[in-house]
Amino acid sequence: MTKTRGSGPTAPHPHPTPVLTPRALNRATLARQLLLRRSADLSAEQAVAHLLGLQAQNVKPPYYALAARLEGFDPEEMSGLLAARALVRIVTMRSTIHLHTADDALTLRPLVQAARDRELHAFRKGLTGVDLGELASLARVAVEEEPRTMKQLREILLPRWPDADPQSLAVAARCSLPLVQVTPRGLWRQSGQVALTTAEHWIGRPSEPVPTPDATVLRYLAAFGPASVKDMQTWAGLTRLREAFERLRPHLRTFRDESGVELFDLPDAPRPDADTPAPARLLPEFDNLLLSHADRSRVVPPEYKGRTWKGNLAHNVFLIDGFLAGVWRVEEGVGEGKDSAVLTIEPFGTLTKAQRRELTDEAERLLRGPMIQAATSYDVRFGTVIER
Repeated sequence: MTKTRGSGPTAPHPHPTPVLTPRALNRATLARQLLLRRSADLSAEQAVAHLLGLQAQNVKPPYYALAARLEGFDPEEMSGLLAARALVRIVTMRSTIHLHTADDALTLRPLVQAARDRELHAFRKGLTGVDLGELASLARVAVEEEPRTMKQLREILLPRWPDADPQSLAVAARCSLPLVQVTPRGLWRQSGQVALTTAEHWIGRPSEPVPTPDATVLRYLAAFGPASVKDMQTWAGLTRLREAFERLRPHLRTFRDESGVELFDLPDAPRPDADTPAPARLLPEFDNLLLSHADRSRVVPPEYKGRTWKGNLAHNVFLIDGFLAGVWRVEEGVGEGKDSAVLTIEPFGTLTKAQRRELTDEAERLLRGPMIQAATSYDVRFGTVIER
């Protein structure tokens, strides 16, 4: 045992917590998100489960999300799963519509109920005198009798509470019940208004009891890690998840980012070298890759924060070298003829010739595939997407 003059035994130095740079975090997250290399093994349903759902405020984003992540993705496969009710569209994380497996719809929705309760609290002034338990019962009977639009729900509930705010009544039903959007809404190349019924009625089995968050913490890390407690709370729209992370701490690895924030991860999860090449990828608007961490700098350069939307309009985005680098849009039935398609790319900064070529190749891959219907000719252009 080493001693120094006038002192006791030298205390052993604890192992320092490894620090992960933004690029290291970027590559780890891209690997979990199936964006370093498209998966040739996962089905559409398996990918949706692994990713803990896909952001689905609009119809096309889930399809674009899997086109970027799965080799040979066929949108009709996912559409068929929706038609078969193996996948459903339901409000879950961050009060937004997500595409989930039926199993996750019946478990994740109860897990985030506390966030729906907080959302409902914001409408309390319009619900004075309303018995929320009675409202939920009336709404359940109505939507299980036949799927209803939000307008129809308002019309059904208002006679019972004529002094209440009609919009608040419909929102209360959506927050109180696990309502799914029924097909044909969400099916590929089909249209349909948003009509709602309960997840239990649509899927044909009851919701699961509210789970402890521990299992979801592990799944979140598998899809979005390494991550902090605050990161997962941002993803889920929940608070007070620290206890779950602490219970799991003995089974997790810990790191720190360059700001000193503690990050948790699964011991055997992929953490590629920070210099691992990251290919260009076209992603939909509001892809969960961009929204599922409190600190988004692992994907979004600070100078580009907030540049992917204008007002209420959000744009599809693309990655270069693993980081957000611009926006894109595709227009069908334009150009030289009705069977043509044009994909326009707007970079936020200057791209090298190699990066432009890589991005063009990725765009042509999308245009040649089944995602663009009956396009006998196509063009990739660099131009303006966000009108100013």
